[in-house]
Amino acid sequence: MRVFNLLFLFSFQQSETKEEEEGGAKELSEEEVRAKIESYNAQVSENGMNLAEDGSFTGFIKVHLRLSRPVTVEGNQGRAPLDDQDGKKAEHTEKRTSFYLPCDCVKQIHIGSLTTTSEVIQGLLKKFLVLDDPRKFALYRQTHRDGQDLFQKLPLSEHPLVLRLIAGPDAEQLTFVLKENETGEVEWHAFSVPELQNFLVILEKEEAERVRAVQQKYTIYRQKLQQALQQHGP
Repeated sequence: MRVFNLLFLFSFQQSETKEEEEGGAKELSEEEVRAKIESYNAQVSENGMNLAEDGSFTGFIKVHLRLSRPVTVEGNQGRAPLDDQDGKKAEHTEKRTSFYLPCDCVKQIHIGSLTTTSEVIQGLLKKFLVLDDPRKFALYRQTHRDGQDLFQKLPLSEHPLVLRLIAGPDAEQLTFVLKENETGEVEWHAFSVPELQNFLVILEKEEAERVRAVQQKYTIYRQKLQQALQQHGP
């Protein structure tokens, strides 16, 4: 059985990737915007950016969904129940269904230069019919530098399409990733009672698994010590 990692519920810890603080996008003049859009569109074969008369612009961004927890949608949405990561069917209630989204699922959305990070998150949840509180999720920018991936959590007031324009279409320079909102402060009121109860069950399973692992480790260690003593004789 898969052992769930709930450490993000209590404190954010760095994994194999590095996370940095990120400031807002720099201001661009109308001439800079026009030049960058022309350069951007010259590098893509489709889904370019369009400049409006008022100086704003529209375009597409791709968001990778990397969620470790199941999401909740309204029940009976005309879809077959999906298997979760333990090979079990999604859990159904009378009005809601919980299941895991496919790993690293990619969604392309059309937004404007004034669309904020908060609106992007809400739009993604709406497209997938997700009922979970948007505060449970955060949008990150992923870049590749010095042989490692860097993740930077975007402020809710940031404008992702502006970042996309500045970075250009190269995914190595910028990739948007939707993940759980991993912060040191957990907003427990954003979770439902069934979710909180499920966390307790999962936590107990993880604790029992770790206890068994520690016991097994010291049992083997004790056996080796006893064998060494027997080899030395009385």
